[in-house]
Amino acid sequence: MNAAPVALVTGSTSGIGAAIARRLSEDGYAVVLHSRSSVETGRAMAAELGRATYIQADLAVDADRVRLVREAVALWGRLDLLVNNAGISRVVPHGDLQAATPQMWQELHEVNVIAPFRLIAEAQGALEAAAGCVVNVSSHAGVRPKGASIPYAASKAALNHMTRLLALSLAPRIRVNAVAPGLVDTPLTADWTAAQALWRERAPMRRAAQPQDIAQAVAMLAASDYMTGEILLLDGGLNLT
Repeated sequence: MNAAPVALVTGSTSGIGAAIARRLSEDGYAVVLHSRSSVETGRAMAAELGRATYIQADLAVDADRVRLVREAVALWGRLDLLVNNAGISRVVPHGDLQAATPQMWQELHEVNVIAPFRLIAEAQGALEAAAGCVVNVSSHAGVRPKGASIPYAASKAALNHMTRLLALSLAPRIRVNAVAPGLVDTPLTADWTAAQALWRERAPMRRAAQPQDIAQAVAMLAASDYMTGEILLLDGGLNLT
């Protein structure tokens, strides 16, 4: 069995997920990278990190969720940390109720809520054996009435409450926490000029987060042996204004 702790980070070939994977690798974890489609990027990143590997899986498909966890555990014989970072979003004005279709609600709920739950359920045995932990990557939109769309924000609110429920039911062997970022500088948000201006002008820290800021918080939650059931709001203090 591998002596180093093992982390599975979903959605880890770009943006926040890639930063989390790199940080955990630096912290001594063997890392299992994952994405839905960017296979070559994932394989290249695994080779770059060294003690890492890549698995492709579509988290909207339950069989792929099961396979992802089973293959991850089989690789090194253990799993100490599951980071549910992968998620999807849809941009819809909150007042345009007709645009928030049932299909959109279902797609977002499937990937942002059901997929993390199913991954945790499949990983439960390995995490219990390792006295490991789960970190869910949520959003400030799940804490405050904000976000790209109401279905997206509601899915993140569900993820937050699921985090608390699982922290209670899986204790003491498995800790479950979440980090809830506000705006993060990634290629996805590069043209969100209004949000960028909001964070520069109103957030006490006067900037959006960098992916590395989120990775640092995830690493802290993973290392904090006594912390469970917490939703760590990471928005540069914007919620204070």
